[in-house]
Amino acid sequence: MEFLIYSLPEEILREEMLGNFSAARRLIDIFLEKDIPELQRKRLLYEKERIERLLENYPYDEKSALKLLKETFESFSEDEYHQLLKEGALDYVFVEGKRMFERRFVHNLAFAKEEYKKRMRKDELRERSREILHERLKALVEGETPKSYHVRARITMKLKKSVGKCRVWLPFPKEGHQIDRVNLLGTSHKDFYLAPNSVPQRTVYFEGEGDTFFVEFEYVVREWVNNIDPEKVRESGKFQEFLKEELPHIVFTPKLKRLTENVIDDEKNPYLKAKRIYDWITYHVRYSYVKPYALYENITDFVVNNLKGDCGFQALLFITMCRIAGVPARWQSGWYINPLFASPHDWALFYVEPYGWLPADLSFGGARKDIESFRRFYFGNLDGFRMVANDDFMKDFDPKTRFFRNDPTDNQIGEAEDDFGKVPFESKIEVLEFEEV
Repeated sequence: MEFLIYSLPEEILREEMLGNFSAARRLIDIFLEKDIPELQRKRLLYEKERIERLLENYPYDEKSALKLLKETFESFSEDEYHQLLKEGALDYVFVEGKRMFERRFVHNLAFAKEEYKKRMRKDELRERSREILHERLKALVEGETPKSYHVRARITMKLKKSVGKCRVWLPFPKEGHQIDRVNLLGTSHKDFYLAPNSVPQRTVYFEGEGDTFFVEFEYVVREWVNNIDPEKVRESGKFQEFLKEELPHIVFTPKLKRLTENVIDDEKNPYLKAKRIYDWITYHVRYSYVKPYALYENITDFVVNNLKGDCGFQALLFITMCRIAGVPARWQSGWYINPLFASPHDWALFYVEPYGWLPADLSFGGARKDIESFRRFYFGNLDGFRMVANDDFMKDFDPKTRFFRNDPTDNQIGEAEDDFGKVPFESKIEVLEFEEV
């Protein structure tokens, strides 16, 4: 998606900023009739699709938004609503003159303001999940031997509309690093293609009819704990491909170069450079849900400008700053999965000699600033509650999709398309077995 380096023409951008999306689409069509560079043409064609995704992501009008706020936070008042608007604490855009709110704006309010987090109704499942994780983190930081787990899981895709022949890609575990003994146990359709383990974003591919597709698999994951002696770390000339820019999101802008220089200061040790970057991000960038990744022109630029972002946004900033600092860094993602539930999650890897690739989970570390030993744990170590389907960022599937993907960055819940474009769907992840080996 290198075409995202093109900015929108000012006439189009002006209409979008004013919320006049119908006018913006008309102007895009006018520009597309001109003799323009191919990359700009791709950018404008993509913008038409991006507008549709943006509008889908802001579904609540003011009446619905206020109702949702009152349902979510105890004793919420209209006066609070107007005050939060004045403070810029609620995520909305104007759409054809109407204020429309982002689909997860109430959760982001709780992330931004502790007093609202305390007023949210408790999620029992997530509270118990957090307890399970913290029990293991406490044991590991106190020196307990790392464990391995056998996991059996299933992901099911249900199409939201009836189509004929459909192409579907569902995530599948990659062996390597903390994952091994991967086996395919079952599929919804007899005919399928399992991409090789060497593919950066591994999938099971179906081409067939029906409205339900699933894949069931098993694997073993280990708690990834390292004991690093910085004195033994040395420079390495390996993995030059993970020191490069990758447009449009891993870009060495002057702003990011200056920030990285300030953060690492005069540090020369690759491991300690990465640690300074990890420390800066986990102390300065707060967690926030974001819009679909496909809506952003430059993710790392967004994080630096706003000092907020979700797991993948924070991982990308870490990767970019490490590369600027001369430390190879890459993407890893899939699911956070424990005995109770699973959900999409992203983190990073960085490379130092003689230890090899090491994990860094920026969002899990930053979310645990109140327990410093847990925050430190997520630099160079990782819990065992993971499924890894992707070990690189913005890479093609095998086989490739024909249309723009819902998520062009990686694959955690699947993709579907027919001969006319993307097909909307819902995905469900089931944890069927999670046992200590």
